[in-house]
Amino acid sequence: MVETGKNKRIAEAKIAELQEQKEKLSLDIGKLNTDAGLEDSIRDKFGFAKEGEGLIVIIDEKEESEVPLEANTWSIFSFFSNWFK
Repeated sequence: MVETGKNKRIAEAKIAELQEQKEKLSLDIGKLNTDAGLEDSIRDKFGFAKEGEGLIVIIDEKEESEVPLEANTWSIFSFFSNWFK
């Protein structure tokens, strides 16, 4: 009986979670059925801008680490590997 009570609480929690998810999805569908909602979705998903608007792209700079070359270990392989770094 105790085990059944635990399973019932777990099932009720899952039902509540699924109902919340259903409500959220219904709201999202309702929003997508409007022109403004569809436009917002496309802008967010694909990064489009309206005519006359600008788009700013921020790029994080990564530190470039220098790899010291050892004087006596020069080879064709090290030349190409350093060239493509």
